[in-house]
Amino acid sequence: MSSNTSPSLAEALAAGTVVLDGGMSNQLESAGHDLSDELWSARLLAERPEAVTEAHLAYFTAGANVAITASYQATFEGFAKRGIGHAEAARLLGLSVELAREAVREAQDAGVAGPLWVAASVGPYGAMLADGSEYRGRYGLSVDELERFHRPRLEVLAAAGPDVLALETIPDTDEAAALLRAVRGLGVPAWLSYTVDGRRTRAGQPLEEAFALAADVDEVIAVGVNCCAPEDVEYAVETAARVTGKPVVVYPNSGEAWDAEARAWTGRTTFSAEQVKGWRDAGARLIGGCCRVGPEGIAGIAGALAV
Repeated sequence: MSSNTSPSLAEALAAGTVVLDGGMSNQLESAGHDLSDELWSARLLAERPEAVTEAHLAYFTAGANVAITASYQATFEGFAKRGIGHAEAARLLGLSVELAREAVREAQDAGVAGPLWVAASVGPYGAMLADGSEYRGRYGLSVDELERFHRPRLEVLAAAGPDVLALETIPDTDEAAALLRAVRGLGVPAWLSYTVDGRRTRAGQPLEEAFALAADVDEVIAVGVNCCAPEDVEYAVETAARVTGKPVVVYPNSGEAWDAEARAWTGRTTFSAEQVKGWRDAGARLIGGCCRVGPEGIAGIAGALAV
């Protein structure tokens, strides 16, 4: 599985702090790629796979230890809408892991120090809908239906050999419960990361209840939040650490807000690398950035955590 001899990501989190990468889509857009498509960055798995590797490499060079694959919006159903069959969709899902592994090799060849890991991104059901519903949750589906949606691609991603599965940007507890059932028996550890608004999930559930779902799940090596305002992180970190006793993962947005109708970011940046020291002190062990946080931001995080 891993191209590292040691340690595992779980071991590294037990020993200290690990730096995550930043937003895949904004890095691809800054390189000139058009992502105005329902498949978003997953489109480039088929059309420009080398661009995905280059984006991962930029983050490794900036100081990230973990690359999150370009599979957030990659689903069998989403690919089918574009006329991509099941077998080719499975190949593209597996390719997302291979491209990140290639970036690991290139980074190590270029002299990037330290162990590097690959996290296979598993976005929420709402990401497949591409209508902003991952920021609301409550899709009208049961836990069983959500588990049936997620399990097939989880199996494909796990078979591709990532170091960890990133169950990310999860808006509500029903979907979290489905994913926690779906990862059982896959043989790959996972982290669970909610997208939140204040002290609640996007669907309105208290974070204490949300994090508690993962407390006793052996497969889960970290819990936390992503794709949220930086101001929402500190409470989430403290709560996740207290409720679960597990390492905490955090990778907020820049502070700008996403307008799903206009498909554009609005507002101002409030993210600061200096905030990460407080998050680390509160229990965060896996720290990076999400939307609108690029290599420069990750370099700032890596620098702050090195002090």
